[in-house]
Amino acid sequence: MIRGAHYAHDVAELQETLPFMRIACTGSIATDYLMTFPGRFDEQLVGDQLERLSLSFLVDSLEVRRGGVAANIAFGMGLMGHRPILIGAVGHDFPADYQDWLRDHNVDIASLRVSSDRYTCRFLCTNDRAESQIASFYAGAMEEARDIELAPIAERVGGLDLVVVSPNDPTAMARHTAEAKALGVDVLADPSQQIARLSGDEIKSLIDGATYLVVNDYERSLIERKTGWSDDEVLARVDIRVTTHGPKGCHIDCAGQARITVDAVKVRADVELEPTGAGDAFRAGFLSGLAWGLSLERSAQIGSLLGVMALESIGPQEYTIERTSARHRLAGAYGAEAAAEIVAKVSV
Repeated sequence: MIRGAHYAHDVAELQETLPFMRIACTGSIATDYLMTFPGRFDEQLVGDQLERLSLSFLVDSLEVRRGGVAANIAFGMGLMGHRPILIGAVGHDFPADYQDWLRDHNVDIASLRVSSDRYTCRFLCTNDRAESQIASFYAGAMEEARDIELAPIAERVGGLDLVVVSPNDPTAMARHTAEAKALGVDVLADPSQQIARLSGDEIKSLIDGATYLVVNDYERSLIERKTGWSDDEVLARVDIRVTTHGPKGCHIDCAGQARITVDAVKVRADVELEPTGAGDAFRAGFLSGLAWGLSLERSAQIGSLLGVMALESIGPQEYTIERTSARHRLAGAYGAEAAAEIVAKVSV
């Protein structure tokens, strides 16, 4: 089992005996409705009247895409040649073409729960020209994810090495975290969009003892405010914390060790940016690096590449991987040696 603070030593021992990591991605599976507002949200806000907020934005475009945090992460990993196990609940209306899409991208969907009377999750999101978002999320069938048990899934696939606990029904998040720990399986805690809804005690139970905690800079501050834990106290409760900073890259922190800083891959100047799913793509890349036995730094570099590629695509599962382009962009950001080491692992 790969444990965070001992990562560099464990990988050297495991590379000859562990041909792949069985990674389960728990969380939402949704249909995304993505809209674009040509102005800026902040220009429409009247500071002394926010308690009576009533706004309507006339949008320029609507895109309907496959989404959901867990599905987005699993898609990215499958794209990189891994075989992630997607765990979540979908509605009786879950599109057949979405199922085929996931299977075609190497995602194991055999453990999805299908609700008999609820609809699949819906994510409705409007982005402005400053890349800010206003979104609503309909949970629907996701509430039944609390009824999914991990042990039979682990038995079906021959054991699990890592469970990703991403935004989901809060009871399901708590259950999957506790079950993974009981099974002796490492946890990557990714509470992200659910932090606003969760209480401080609920957040504590999700991240305390996690091998990895992945958040953006705003979410990190929100965790500290809601839990009452300081930065050092959070680090004392996880092995590794990854904090993303958008175009400023990311930081990787382990208690008592030097911080690792990874710059972001530069975005292309000739494309329209759409931020939905960029964070999920980062996680897919980071997990791909871990599954290949690469260092934390290299894993975050892969995450940065996939995150930017998702940012440059309309929809969270619309980007593709091409080896020559990937090598060029990685070399531009991190040097030829890093690019060669990473691209050598990519099977596409």
